[in-house]
Amino acid sequence: MLTNMPFSLLELASVREGDSVTATLENTVAYARHGEALGFNRFWLAEHHNMEGISSSATSILIGHIAGATHSLRVGSGGVMLPNHPPLVIAEQFGTLASLYPDRIDLGLGRAPGTDPITSRALRRDGLGAEQFPNDVGVLQSLLGPLRPGQQLKAIPGAGTEVPIWLLGSSLYSAQLAAIKGLPYAFAGHFAPRLYREAIQVYRDNFQPSESLSKPYAMLCVPAVAADSNEEAALLATTSYQRILALFRGQPLWLKPPVETMDGLWSREEEAGVRGFLDLQIKGDRVAVKSQLEELLTTVRVDELMFTVDLYDPEKRRHALDILASVKAD
Repeated sequence: MLTNMPFSLLELASVREGDSVTATLENTVAYARHGEALGFNRFWLAEHHNMEGISSSATSILIGHIAGATHSLRVGSGGVMLPNHPPLVIAEQFGTLASLYPDRIDLGLGRAPGTDPITSRALRRDGLGAEQFPNDVGVLQSLLGPLRPGQQLKAIPGAGTEVPIWLLGSSLYSAQLAAIKGLPYAFAGHFAPRLYREAIQVYRDNFQPSESLSKPYAMLCVPAVAADSNEEAALLATTSYQRILALFRGQPLWLKPPVETMDGLWSREEEAGVRGFLDLQIKGDRVAVKSQLEELLTTVRVDELMFTVDLYDPEKRRHALDILASVKAD
C-alpha cells in the first residue's frame, strides 16, 4: 500500500524561538536536500503573512531558492493564496521559475488570504477576494497556456510553460472546483482534518477530464512526528502542540522546545481543540508510523501523501524524514 505511494513535504520555514530568519532558511535548504536524497517527490512552501514565526511569505522567492539548491525535487507552492495577487503577477513569477527549472515547478493555489483582514487589504487593495477565485484560476490557466492568435494580455515569461496548477482546500468548495476544472487536488488535512474523506470523494466523483489531467489525482497533507521511539515522539510532538495553542491564542508562532508535559500550559478545552486540529497527526516510531499510515489509507483513496514535520531540533527533523522514507522499504 505504501511502497509505491509518493511522499512529499510541506514547509512553512518555521522560525525556532530565538533563531534568525537567515538560520531558519539555511535549515530549510538542508531539510529540502535531505528529503531529495531520500526520494521525496515534492517540496512545497506555504504563503502566510504577518505571522511571527513563519518566514515563507515571499513564497515564489523561496521556491526559486530551494529549486536552485536541489536537483530533482519538484518545488512549488502549497499554496499561493490567489486572492492576494493579480493572476498576471503569479503567471510571470511561476513562468520565470519554470523557465529556470524546467519540469520541476508546481503552482498550488488557495482561495483563502492566509492572513488577517488588515494584511489582506494591504496585499491587494482593490477589494477583490475569494469570490474571484474561479475566474482568477481560469485567467492563470490561460496566461500559462500557449499563446493564442490576437491574445492581448500575455505573461512573458509564462506563456506556453503550462506550469502544473493544483487546487488546495480544506472544504468541499475547492474539491468541486478542482473536479470541474480537471485539476489535481490537495486537501489540507494538516490543519483541517474534519472533511478530508468527504472532500476527496466529492473530487473523485465529480472529476471531469481536462487537457492537463485525464483522471483524478488527489493528495492529502498530514502532520507527522516520527522518532526512534514512541516515547521520544510523544515528547517531540509537544512542539507542535505549543504552536497550535499559540495560534488559538493569537500569539507568535515560534517553534518552541519540547516539554515533558503540557499540563499547566493548556486548559482542558484548549487541549481538545489542539488535538482536534491535529486529528490526522501520524506519531511514533517506525512501526507505529507505518501502522498509522496504513490505517489512514483504509479510510481514503489518495495518490500521494504530503507531510508537515514541525520539530524543534533540525537534526531530529531531518531524521524524521529517514523514518518516514523507511516505511516504504517493506
